[in-house]
Amino acid sequence: MWKSATSVATGWRKSSRSAGNGQCVEVASVAEVAAVRDSKNPAGPALVFAPAAFTAFVGAVKEGRLDLS
Repeated sequence: MWKSATSVATGWRKSSRSAGNGQCVEVASVAEVAAVRDSKNPAGPALVFAPAAFTAFVGAVKEGRLDLS
């Protein structure tokens, strides 16, 4: 039976650039994937990425390609 990433992940961590304003995500490693969750809702769902997909996601964020403002 599959368990959610939130229930099996350990070592959730926030970015060192987190401003403490509540608009943060946390990241954890689960087996060979990366899990991402909303820091305001640690019991809620998590997105799970394969390593290459997570690397692409982080690259897109750094380049501002996901900035909707």
